[in-house]
Amino acid sequence: MTFYIDPPTWPGHGRMWSHLVSDVSFEELHVFAASIGCPPSAFDGDHYDVPASHYEEAVRAGAEEVGSKELVRILTEAGLRRRKGFRGATP
Repeated sequence: MTFYIDPPTWPGHGRMWSHLVSDVSFEELHVFAASIGCPPSAFDGDHYDVPASHYEEAVRAGAEEVGSKELVRILTEAGLRRRKGFRGATP
């Protein structure tokens, strides 16, 4: 199991954001995200939105730093990519 995070380059709500994904399962992603303090409400269909202030903590906890395009490729190849707007079940 590997977790991936892209750089905090996505603006929103007055801050910059990263995306955190798993290449294995959403269940493992939910556990990892909770361990670094991400609330369930930060889950956005197939990834967690992580504020820039928590980026380094995610990396220290084991998330691998990748570019945004690489993150989407990994998510797609893992079969975990969901179209924008999909909400599905939350943790």
